[in-house]
Amino acid sequence: MWHARGMGRPRRTDVELVRQARKAVAHATGLQELRAAQAVLVPAVTGATLTMTAALLGVGRATVARLQARFRHSVKTVSGSAPRRHWGGRRNALPTVEEESEFLAPWVEQARAGGMLVVSPLRAALAQRLGKPVKASVVYRLLARHGWRKVAPDTRHPKSDPQAQEDWKKHSRKRWQAC
Repeated sequence: MWHARGMGRPRRTDVELVRQARKAVAHATGLQELRAAQAVLVPAVTGATLTMTAALLGVGRATVARLQARFRHSVKTVSGSAPRRHWGGRRNALPTVEEESEFLAPWVEQARAGGMLVVSPLRAALAQRLGKPVKASVVYRLLARHGWRKVAPDTRHPKSDPQAQEDWKKHSRKRWQAC
C-alpha cells in the first residue's frame, strides 16, 4: 500500500476498545484512569495524531502511547486494574551489584588497612575486567552505590590559630622593594 510522503501508517481503530473507552470516561474515578481512556478516545473520534492528543491532554507524546497501552492492557485483564510497569532500574548495568561487591573486595581490605583508594587504578582494573573502556563517572557511581565517600582534606590546619594569624597580618613588617 502506498501513501503520501511524510504520512504515518494508517490508524486502525478497534471499535470494542473505543466502546470500552467511552464507558471508562463516563465512570472514571481517578485522573489517570480518565486520561488513559481519553488517550484512546480522542484519536479514535477526532482523528487526532499522538502529538495533537498530547497537546489536548496536557502530557507528552510518549505519555499518550503509554496511556493507550495501559488502557488496552486494563481492558484485557479481568480485574480491570493493570499492573504498572516500573521504568526505573539499572537497565544498562555492566556487572550486577553482587559482582561489583566481589570486585571491590580487595580495595576494601586496602582501605581498612589505612590505605587511600585512588580511582585511576580502580578504573583501569574495572576496564580490564569488563573488556572495554570505562569513564571515571562510572567508577564514582559504583563507589557511591556501595557506600564509599570521597574524603577531602580539611580547609584549615587543625593546629592553626586564627588570632595569631590576624596578629601577624597586622604587625608583620612590610618588605616592599622597588622594581
